[in-house]
Amino acid sequence: MEFLTESALGKPVWMWLAFLSVVVVLLVLDLGVLHRKAKAIGARESLMLSAGYLTVGLAFGAWVWSELGRQAGLEYVTGFLVEKSLAMDNVFVIASIFAAFAVPAAYQHRVLFWGILGVIVLRAIMIGAGAALVAEFEWVLLLFAGFLVIAGAKMLVSKGGHGDPKDNPAYRWLAGHLRLTDGFEGGRFFVRRTPPGGTRPLLHATPLFLALVMIELADVVFAVDSVPAIFAITTDPYIVYTSNIFAILGLRALYFALAALTARFAYLKTALALLLVFIGGKVFVAEAMGWEKFPAPVSLGVTAALLGGGVAYSMWRTRRIPLAA
Repeated sequence: MEFLTESALGKPVWMWLAFLSVVVVLLVLDLGVLHRKAKAIGARESLMLSAGYLTVGLAFGAWVWSELGRQAGLEYVTGFLVEKSLAMDNVFVIASIFAAFAVPAAYQHRVLFWGILGVIVLRAIMIGAGAALVAEFEWVLLLFAGFLVIAGAKMLVSKGGHGDPKDNPAYRWLAGHLRLTDGFEGGRFFVRRTPPGGTRPLLHATPLFLALVMIELADVVFAVDSVPAIFAITTDPYIVYTSNIFAILGLRALYFALAALTARFAYLKTALALLLVFIGGKVFVAEAMGWEKFPAPVSLGVTAALLGGGVAYSMWRTRRIPLAA
């Protein structure tokens, strides 16, 4: 069992296995126990699931604090809050994709579950590549920081709107090259159908599969912001990946509660834009001041203030807007 104490990306193998074990247990409980049958998830159940994921994510942060120290714990919590907040903006894109494909509520959880599995693999690849670049070339961190400042500034002046997913070139290519069913086939992504005049059944993709692909592509776009953001907080691959994944794991649970509240978070985008500018800017401040790292307590405090202020102001300004059914 000596391999458990060997180092993998700066941390003992047993710490990685502990993290992966928690993730596997959560996914098995979610799909294998709580949601074995396709059904629509109400706001109450969504909020309870979200609270559960949030509790597990923060509890893991407490464990990181106890094992790796105060600095690592603060960096984890900051990264978790940032990634969770950026994921909230992704919720609104997911809502537009489900609407565009008219995905029945009973099948949405299935799409989101498999979408999360894809995200876990995709983020591992992107974070691994980012960690290798930062370790080899320190100036890459400044490049990430500059990108975040520019992205935040563009978000501030953007008029918003996510567009029609079916206008996406990737969707048009898939629709033109895949054999597609005319409608949904339960919760299946693929089915076999014998085409008119054919002699044997051929594999066809369903609209549910197209919705899944578009959600995965949307995460690629969001990862372009979120991965540099977490590296601007910490370059420890373990904290980067664990905070990222725990923040995303609860996304599908949170979706069913937030999808009906999109209009109530009208000013959250402004808070996220300011947060990206702050995260990128603090890297330049630390470099100019000759600090090894920007003070973690200050970073966490500003992050919490911006996000809390954005949510509170949004809820106050939109208090008279009726909730979506």
